[in-house]
Amino acid sequence: MSLALHSEARGTDMLELSPDPTLAARQRLAAADLRGAARLWRLCWTLAWLDIKLRYRGSLLGPFWLTLSTAIMVAAMGGIYAALFHMNLHEYLPFLALSLVLWNFFGGLVAEACQAFTVAESMIRSVRMPFTLYAARIVVRNVLILAHNVVVIVAVFAIYGVWPGMTGLLAVPAFALWLVNCFALSILLGALCARFRDIPPIVGNVVQMAFFVTPVIWRADLVGPARQWLLPFNPFFSALESVRAPLMGTLPSLAVYASVVLYSLLLLGMTWLLFARVRGRIAFWV
Repeated sequence: MSLALHSEARGTDMLELSPDPTLAARQRLAAADLRGAARLWRLCWTLAWLDIKLRYRGSLLGPFWLTLSTAIMVAAMGGIYAALFHMNLHEYLPFLALSLVLWNFFGGLVAEACQAFTVAESMIRSVRMPFTLYAARIVVRNVLILAHNVVVIVAVFAIYGVWPGMTGLLAVPAFALWLVNCFALSILLGALCARFRDIPPIVGNVVQMAFFVTPVIWRADLVGPARQWLLPFNPFFSALESVRAPLMGTLPSLAVYASVVLYSLLLLGMTWLLFARVRGRIAFWV
């Protein structure tokens, strides 16, 4: 059952009980929510920028503290792991810088996606806005942070003379798909974590384990040719490689692209079905 508040001509309000909407009606409401968020894209950008300003208010370097910490991490880990893996620093450091920056973007977004709706509790309860706007706000905020950390990649690539050439343009549609998937993931995790508050620690542990089993600080060729066919089954590897490989001047394999498309369709389908079903309940869960 659902509640509806109607106003009569005399100015009195009448509370009416109505059956739950059908699946088609829920999907229309979910689509309307997406359209409403798209119309408010300027508000989304402003809120994301305001989040960054408030987070680093009073700081001397602001968000560039993240850039500085990322640069220090790349320099420290580059020398250590290049020696451990017996790799040429000239080849390994650009790979590590690119991998860490992309992974930090993904890890930070997943952590914030778990609180997409819960941290906006007061706004959800007081202002009527599309729920997908809160998910888009997280994506835009993390893209702005990523833009600061791109300085590290550019600096390392310039120092070691790495230039991807025209192959690097393939990273543009791959990163666009990244943003679509991150938006869907923010909606999915935001809704699930609003209902089940013990999911965020589980998600954090999964991301931490994925960091070690995914070629982020180690190259994929270290597993040997006999086991490399297993890597595309890891959705984190496929998503990372689809952007990283073109920027390193190499072409991802067809298995990587097929894996990315398959996992993206699964994620988008799950997100759409879940959001269409629970959209009307999120305000009561936060």
